[in-house]
Amino acid sequence: MNTAPALPSITVVIPHLNQPDALARCLAALAGGTIEPAEVIVVDNGSVRSPKEIVNDYPWVSLIKQTIPGPGPARNLGAARAQGAVLAFLDADCQPDPHWLERAAQRLQRDPDTILGGDVRIACGAGYKMDATTAYQVIFAYRMDHYIARQGFTGTGNLIVHRKVFHAVGPFKGLRFAEDRDWGQRATAAGHRMAFAPELIVHHPPHTASGLQAKWDRQLAHDWVRCSRHRDKIWWAAKSLLLIASPLGAVPQIFTSARINGRRNRVMAFIGLASVRLYRAKRMLHLLYGNDPNRLLQRWNRFDLP
Repeated sequence: MNTAPALPSITVVIPHLNQPDALARCLAALAGGTIEPAEVIVVDNGSVRSPKEIVNDYPWVSLIKQTIPGPGPARNLGAARAQGAVLAFLDADCQPDPHWLERAAQRLQRDPDTILGGDVRIACGAGYKMDATTAYQVIFAYRMDHYIARQGFTGTGNLIVHRKVFHAVGPFKGLRFAEDRDWGQRATAAGHRMAFAPELIVHHPPHTASGLQAKWDRQLAHDWVRCSRHRDKIWWAAKSLLLIASPLGAVPQIFTSARINGRRNRVMAFIGLASVRLYRAKRMLHLLYGNDPNRLLQRWNRFDLP
């Protein structure tokens, strides 16, 4: 009698900083999955209050501490302690679909050398009347398919990779870098194949308007570091000006996107997009005229804290 080969064991690595309620929801979602992970490692990155009580509710979850700030170092420590054949990187404020781990294991059982970027969707109920910030994120946030196809990386909030591949690429960089983009582009440059896996779904709550601005501040600070040459700065100035008019070019995408329903929500998405791109243009011009990018590098999960 033939038996199917066993699914590879998976270690879920979750960096955490001052998000106890979100972490509780994340672990509850993992507990409700169709298969159990081999282990879950929560890496606390200096929270005011330890999430020990939350973690203790789940015997298959361990808690360790990383004193070096940033999600990259936190993930690195979790990966170094992992025992599973596969690493599944998940953010503390994400809630995975019940089939997330099972489908990841099945996919990597067939092709263990592929790096998988799953689908991250904004969590909002059916028929929900969205504000402009949420509607914008539903269409434009976490487009892992585009990141993989166009820029050679995927976000670390839903990244599945065989442990041997992760160690071959090397660790994530620190807080001064866009660690997901840097790691993914190093992986693809080294010849590792990366694929979008739409069946691997996690849900992420929408950022508030101020949280979204803080997120863009950090991203722009990372991008500015790469503009060392005179021609880079010319490109930066041109892009900042083009951003002001760019929402008009996105109108067809907004009104045909399958990620959102309802005319009102689509209008709100356009308003949100215009607001975000005007904000980005302003910040880019501030950096061009000498503002310190280090002031934009806020603590990595403070996007939605009061």
